Amino acid sequence: MEYLQQSDYLPVLLIGVVVGYLSGLLGKGGSAISTPALQIFAGVHPFLALASPLPASISSTLSATVVYSREKLFNRRVILLGAVFGVPATIAGSWLSSYLPGKTLMVLTALFIVTIGLSLLFAYLTNRNKSPEMAITSSSVKAEQLIGAALFIGFLAGLLANAGGILFSSFFIKKLKMPIKQALACAVVLSAILSVPGAITHWYLGHIDWNIALLLSLTAFPASWLGAKTAVKMKTPLLEKIFALTLVVFGLYDIFFTLCR
Repeated sequence: MEYLQQSDYLPVLLIGVVVGYLSGLLGKGGSAISTPALQIFAGVHPFLALASPLPASISSTLSATVVYSREKLFNRRVILLGAVFGVPATIAGSWLSSYLPGKTLMVLTALFIVTIGLSLLFAYLTNRNKSPEMAITSSSVKAEQLIGAALFIGFLAGLLANAGGILFSSFFIKKLKMPIKQALACAVVLSAILSVPGAITHWYLGHIDWNIALLLSLTAFPASWLGAKTAVKMKTPLLEKIFALTLVVFGLYDIFFTLCR
C-alpha cells in the first residue's frame, strides 16, 4: 500500500482547511469530500483515503464542540443514547469494512443523503418546513426511535469510515424536529465520539496513514472552530438552505466519484 509522499503535503493541508470549516459549519466530519479529495488531489490509496481522515474528525469536531457548548444547544439524552448504541455499531461496521465491498453502500448512502437534501431544500424554498426555534427537551425524544437511528448510522459510519455527522444531523432535523443549530451541535458531539472507535479499529486494520491524519488535523482544528462560529452567528433560514444544498452537492459528488473511479 502506497503511503503519502512529502510532495503531497500541501494539498492535504488545504483539504484540511475546507473539511474542517465544513465540519464546524454543518456538524459533520467531512468525509463526504475528504476521501475523494485525497484520492484526486493527493494521490492517496483508496483505503488510506477512506480511513485516514477519522483522527482529524476527532480534533475538528471537538474544536466545534467548544463553540456550540457555549450556546447551550446540546441535548444530553440524544447524545447519550446516540453514543451508547452508536459506538458498538461503529466498531462492528469498521470490522466488516475489510470483508465487504463498500462501493454499493457508498452509492446508496449518497443517494440517501441527496434525497434528504432535496426534500429539505424543497420544503425550505416553498416555506413548507418552518424550522422550530426552541430547542427540544430530553422528554420529547423517543428512545426507540433514537436507538434505531444510532445503530444504523453507527454501523454505516464504521463501514464507510466516516463520523456519521451528516446522517445524524439530517435525522435530528427530519425525525426529531430539532432546530437546525441544535441538530448540528448534537451531531458534532456524536461525530467526535464515534470517530474514536472507528479510528482505533481502522488503525488496527492498517487503514490509516498517520502523516495524512496529522496534516489534516493541523488545519482542520482551527478551521472547524471558525466554521462553528459562523454557524452560530448565521441566520437560521440561510443556514437551513446551505445545509440542504450541501447535502445535495456532496451526495451527487460522492455518487459521481464512486461510480467513475
